[in-house]
Amino acid sequence: MTALLGGLFIICLHLLGALSGLMALMSSRTSQGAIAWMISLVTFPYLAIPAYWFLGRPRFYGYVSAREQRDTSLRRVLDRFRTLVEPAFAHPEDARLRAVERLAMLPMTGDNHCQLLINGHDTFESLFEGIEQAEDYVLIQFFIVRNDALGQALKRRLIDCAARGVHVFFLYDEIGTHAMPDRYFEELRTAGVAVSPFGSSKGWRHRFQVNFRNHRKIMVVDGRQGWVGGLNVGVEYRGESKKHGHWRDTHLKLIGPAVLGLQESFWEDWHWATGDILSLAWHPRRAPGEAQQHVVIVPSGPSDPLETASLLIQHAINQANERFWVTSPYFVPDQGVQDSLKLAALRGVDVRVMMPERPDHLLVFLSAFSFLGEMIRAGVKIYRYQPGFLHQKTFLIDDHTSAVGTVNLDNRSFRLNFEVTAYVADQGFAADVAQMLEKDFASCRQVTLEEITRRPLWHKLAARAAYLASPIQ
Repeated sequence: MTALLGGLFIICLHLLGALSGLMALMSSRTSQGAIAWMISLVTFPYLAIPAYWFLGRPRFYGYVSAREQRDTSLRRVLDRFRTLVEPAFAHPEDARLRAVERLAMLPMTGDNHCQLLINGHDTFESLFEGIEQAEDYVLIQFFIVRNDALGQALKRRLIDCAARGVHVFFLYDEIGTHAMPDRYFEELRTAGVAVSPFGSSKGWRHRFQVNFRNHRKIMVVDGRQGWVGGLNVGVEYRGESKKHGHWRDTHLKLIGPAVLGLQESFWEDWHWATGDILSLAWHPRRAPGEAQQHVVIVPSGPSDPLETASLLIQHAINQANERFWVTSPYFVPDQGVQDSLKLAALRGVDVRVMMPERPDHLLVFLSAFSFLGEMIRAGVKIYRYQPGFLHQKTFLIDDHTSAVGTVNLDNRSFRLNFEVTAYVADQGFAADVAQMLEKDFASCRQVTLEEITRRPLWHKLAARAAYLASPIQ
């Protein structure tokens, strides 16, 4: 009897593996991923089935985007926002920007002002000043929040802000901030701050969505000022960690009607996390002075109908005629981005990729060695940042367009994370980004083809093995 039950269990397990393989065939975003999952699920169902159901889900289900949904409360509020924005702040028609707007599902607006925040000290000084200036509401969202000196400083300011009668809404990723003690958030709630985790596996219908993350870092004050970029909340982001040392990162402060794009991104995330629809001011306002910068906020994530982040990067590369410079702490782009970088270099564009010298994720670091040789042969210049850890996520197109955001050039940012990018079409701001990156490149060493080809055999094997696991890194 025991043997019969055991045999039936094995047969059922292999049948479930075969059914899961069919699901992988129909839903995987790449042919390589589909083949890998199908072979694993049929051959090794004992290990592959739980791995597929927890790590192989290709889409994030249940997330309602106001930008693509119709006849919902979210959509009706956003339609009113568009009605206010488009007649007053619309930019001149430009075919180069049409694709970006369609990816964002938000309009690009003029009359904005962007300020680069080049290090952790300047960034948190600006963020804290913004909190102190708030009169109506503060929306704040981070992937990582630590219970250290910087995290405590943020908590005090949010509590003081709520005590002034300002409405404060605080959203954090439950995986990125898993080490935070409950009392930190309880103190905020007691003070009147609305706090919620962004839980990707919310509810029984979505209990297997554990491999997704909300990687966005956003703050909005009164719908007038917004911040976005690479920095989380922790002393290491100010270069005060003995483990990491010097930390190179970039944030952006935004004033103007495009701030409401950041607000809309937060608004959708809050709705997923809590089920609530925030009642906020949706009144676009011009930046003071003569600011004329054109900006569109591009949210991206695993619930999108298209692979927004990857397509945005490919579009940016294809727009370049003179230079395309990009920085990313994790560089394992998909084949489309790799090919776009190589083609740009082959047509004479100055293509530069800046990466860290020291890794903080070994598998991601090793994976890059699998294809760097091909990139260098095509003319792509690879640089490794020397003074410390490079964490900024920026790119520059010629002398007219640049971006600051949260997207890394890897599969996790392209397909598994909720991300956001501020895409700025302005020569003045592009000049500021170029000046910043020129200083960074002066602190880098360029990787040579000989360095890649002369690696020992064990390193080449480890790099190939790591690259095979890149879809779930």
